[in-house]
Amino acid sequence: MRFANFVVNPMILPGKTIGVLGGGQLGRMLAQAATRLGYRVHIYEPQAHSPAGAVAHREVNAAYDDLAALMAFARGCDVVTYEFENVPAAPLQAIAALTRLLPDWRVLETAQNRSREKRWLRDQGLPHAQFAEVAAGGDVAAAIRQVGVPCVVKTADFGYDGKGQLKVMGEAGLAAAREKFRGQPAVIEQFIDFACEVSAVVARSAAGEVSVFPVSENIHADHILEFSIVPARVPADVKARAEALARLIAGKIGLVGVMGVEFFVTRSGDVLVNELAPRTHNSGHYTMDACVTSQFEQQVRAICGLPLGDPALLSPVVMVNILGDAWAKGEPKWEALLADPAVRLHLYGKSEARPGRKMGHFTVRAADVETALAKARELKEKL
Repeated sequence: MRFANFVVNPMILPGKTIGVLGGGQLGRMLAQAATRLGYRVHIYEPQAHSPAGAVAHREVNAAYDDLAALMAFARGCDVVTYEFENVPAAPLQAIAALTRLLPDWRVLETAQNRSREKRWLRDQGLPHAQFAEVAAGGDVAAAIRQVGVPCVVKTADFGYDGKGQLKVMGEAGLAAAREKFRGQPAVIEQFIDFACEVSAVVARSAAGEVSVFPVSENIHADHILEFSIVPARVPADVKARAEALARLIAGKIGLVGVMGVEFFVTRSGDVLVNELAPRTHNSGHYTMDACVTSQFEQQVRAICGLPLGDPALLSPVVMVNILGDAWAKGEPKWEALLADPAVRLHLYGKSEARPGRKMGHFTVRAADVETALAKARELKEKL
């Protein structure tokens, strides 16, 4: 089933207004890309003085379920998109009648809930981990036994960066799972002892043009992305399958915009779809410095009906997330990064550094990924 009816719409040209739901760092970098192309950008964000609002032409502060404010915002935009999944899908149905909303609200509704997302993957015949669902108040232990241990129990809604997850390695973990997910809808997923995680950022236009950025190999620490390595250090056929799956998913779900697709690569070489994110993706930040077109410019092009840009990689690159932990001993030593011409620093303008909070990122380019990764690790330690 596809969620969008693909009619080629007139292009939305520079000078028009792009509305962004969400004021975080993805919205900030999208706004920077859009203004560079000559668009006006309006941000809709519940909290004032957001990172995205600081670089936009206008920031509206209201709740996502404030329908009157949301509709007034939509009327002032030529196209509206979103920068994270936790925007409620229901109010978006109303603004879809007032302006162009891309990706379609039904794409968001599917991706923002793990149960719906897993069912969609299963119904489309796409490779994924075995799973079971538990309704609010349901028997978590019974669902765990259905999938088997080890497994991972995840809240169905509002989970990211490992939040709302619990790994269950044996019978002893059942009580903890019952307590943690009491009264919540949840998904129990088969534990995949994967060799590595990779992702692909795919863009699709209303005309059906599809473009995929080079596959990234991702290393996490405490469930938060730490390094993205491009080209991914996996066999060529694994990269080809990940790219092909990203293209297939974009077409099947009716994407108009940009989507991050996360994969597990098993030790036997299988490629399993893990999660979908219908917006720009943390693992795609390397595109800002190492590709002909960035993922943010690509999103602007896709939602505005412009030709998609060239995703080609200019050189091997490693992206490193900068978390609030880097401020534990005071201001990080930015000079360690800025002294190297192969390094690019991107800070998100957040006022408070908290442990685990994404405050920025940097990229390191080199002749090969091993050199780039070694330098990235060294510079991260120097911060």
